[in-house]
Amino acid sequence: MNEINPSLSLTESSKRPLNTLQNIGLLIGFSGIAIITFSLFSLYQNYSEILLYSSLGAISLGVILYTIGTYIGKTPGIKNDYNWLSGLTNRGTTAWIAGIFITTFYVLLYWYPQLLGLGVNGQSNSGLIGFFDPLSQLLKGPEKFASEWFVYGTLYTLAILVFGIKFIAKYKHNRYQVIRTISVMFFQLGFAFIIPAILEAMSLPYNDFKNVWPLNYYFFDTWNINGYLNAGNIGLFMLIFGVAMILLVTPILTYFFGKRWYCSWVCGCGGLAETAGDPFRHLSDKSVKAWKIERWSIHLVLVLAFIMTIAVIYNYRAQEVRYLVTTESFLIGFTILMLSLAGITFYNRDKWINKHNRIAFIIGACLLGLVFLCIGLSYFTFGSNDLFFIQTYKIQQFYGFFIGAAFSGVVGVGFYPIMGSRVWCRFGCPMAGLLGLQQKFFSRFRITTNGSQCISCGNCSTYCEMGIDVRAYAEKGQDIVRASCVGCGICSAVCPRGVLKLENGPMIDQRASEKRAFFIAEDEIKML
Repeated sequence: MNEINPSLSLTESSKRPLNTLQNIGLLIGFSGIAIITFSLFSLYQNYSEILLYSSLGAISLGVILYTIGTYIGKTPGIKNDYNWLSGLTNRGTTAWIAGIFITTFYVLLYWYPQLLGLGVNGQSNSGLIGFFDPLSQLLKGPEKFASEWFVYGTLYTLAILVFGIKFIAKYKHNRYQVIRTISVMFFQLGFAFIIPAILEAMSLPYNDFKNVWPLNYYFFDTWNINGYLNAGNIGLFMLIFGVAMILLVTPILTYFFGKRWYCSWVCGCGGLAETAGDPFRHLSDKSVKAWKIERWSIHLVLVLAFIMTIAVIYNYRAQEVRYLVTTESFLIGFTILMLSLAGITFYNRDKWINKHNRIAFIIGACLLGLVFLCIGLSYFTFGSNDLFFIQTYKIQQFYGFFIGAAFSGVVGVGFYPIMGSRVWCRFGCPMAGLLGLQQKFFSRFRITTNGSQCISCGNCSTYCEMGIDVRAYAEKGQDIVRASCVGCGICSAVCPRGVLKLENGPMIDQRASEKRAFFIAEDEIKML
């Protein structure tokens, strides 16, 4: 029987206390976290294996029991209750404590893993990292001890799985949400955790097959290419598959389904944001100022990823014949690629209808010129490892430190409780930036709206984790074709009137869409 709400208020002014099952779940879950935390002090030398599996099991069981206590037995529908009344989800004290804790963990993980127990100079692991040795040896073999990245991957995967179950229970009434959450859980567990462990057990190169350049910014690094080529036929397959993902798979899927096929169905970063980060999605900044910062920052990161990749390819292009990258092939290949992009841009020239799009076009043109300049310099300075008089490894170090670690990890996840769950995806991910450009200008995906049914409740805008003011589009009856939209569908799921619908169909000229919205608004004014 559903619990009767004794309050006569349309919106309650205080949060209800947790029920018994929720409290038990929290107690068990935090006991698992406590066991892992105390492993920092190497207290479990003789019982580490038992306590490791017990702690992971306790965290999983705790989240499941809390989920049952929260959602089971309740009627289907929107379940974003008390988000602005909880200290964890309204930027209160609890949120700041959680943010500091997560950020500190990421800082230690990325730059001071020895403080977490990583063995150096032949020493064995201890502390937190040593605590995960039994699981690493189980998956990879008796000689494969845990690294800081294995610990990170284990906790990352566990978070997506257990909070994915919670997310499914919350949105069980929405088939789209259930299926896409199962998808990100599957890809994270299989392609990002188990398959790489199996490859390492077989002494093959690490490969997360769902990680695509430019998100996988080290794909073209010399050590990575060497690893593939030295692994025989399977390594060659990995290399060809990675290139095919960049040039064929990604553009084709984005054309048909928009960037959601990756950002909301496959990507681990998006998977963590959608599951563990779901309680914080309403914290994303919806202001125009944030939107301006977003457009500049994400595309600047994309430009930097292009420059770094060119520098890397230039560095090894003629060092060994087996790379099949000579000066001439390097020039011809990039020339064809850039001319193709220029042709696509010209084909879609009618879509540059406002100031922001013209600015984006100027940035794209500058990027095109910069790429050709890099190619020209690489040709005329053949034999040098410098690009723009900067050593290429320094460009890689800069990108890896500030973008690959500080932005994507420390800020991207550590700031969930303060800035929302898609900080990295929105402001920094070069993959999201590249797919966003494809989605904006040559994709069949859009979110259609039925403005006549919109009651301006604002649920769609509030729970858009990408900071899109969805309500403004819905009120005008205007289709949503935004580069930043990841197609998560939450705006549609929380809409009480069924105004929003995710569709794949023939591409619509944005000018025609805006004109249609203008005439709809004009007719409504005349009726008033």
